[in-house]
Amino acid sequence: MELHGLHGQVLSRIGESLAAEEIRAGEVLRLEDLQDRYGVSRTVAREAVRVLESKRVVTSRPRVGITVRPMNEWNLYDPQVIRWRLASPSRSAQLRELAELRAAVEPSAAALAAAGSSPETRASLVELARAMADVAEDDIQGFIAADLAFHRGLLNASGNGMFAQLSEVTEELLVARRDLPLMPDHVDADAVRRHVEVATAIAEGRQEDAARCVRVIVDAAQREVEQLLEGGRHCALGGRPDV
Repeated sequence: MELHGLHGQVLSRIGESLAAEEIRAGEVLRLEDLQDRYGVSRTVAREAVRVLESKRVVTSRPRVGITVRPMNEWNLYDPQVIRWRLASPSRSAQLRELAELRAAVEPSAAALAAAGSSPETRASLVELARAMADVAEDDIQGFIAADLAFHRGLLNASGNGMFAQLSEVTEELLVARRDLPLMPDHVDADAVRRHVEVATAIAEGRQEDAARCVRVIVDAAQREVEQLLEGGRHCALGGRPDV
């Protein structure tokens, strides 16, 4: 659940404060504390708390107050929680966790897609890979959008509903690279070729090849994240977008 307008802005401010541990786990607040801290009405503060409860970030009890839960109890798969962590000093941990999640899930999704997806689904993945190639040379933003569509399509093609619902989570890594920004000015041709190879392997029912090709993509992306964490933004910008 996400709020919009003023309610959404306040929720994001509170969430980012919690992710940055400006308000620490175990701390107990009152609605009045949130009203004063963020300059909002009681109604807005109450609505923000309701959403934070739904994300398991806080608990709220009468005569006790609003208690901040430890981060490992939060719904860490919630895309908004992910964005709060990316905006906080724990950005490194969040980037690493997203990269590791992709590396664990997407090769298996590719193998499943090659084994059991419909001809229409396979053809769609080939078209998505070609769409990436069409915009790779002169439209980095278009390439990122096409890349998001491809990886979403890959998880859906697996036929595993739980994999499919992870698409919003794993996409946050790709979105983060765009928004931080951590993408170079030009797309590496090898990255495009790898996606076409994945789609082709799935279309031809080659499970092991499909998994291997995706593993190459996600391993390269994971290495770039590690380079970013070790060397900072300069290293990331000097790399190639194996997304």
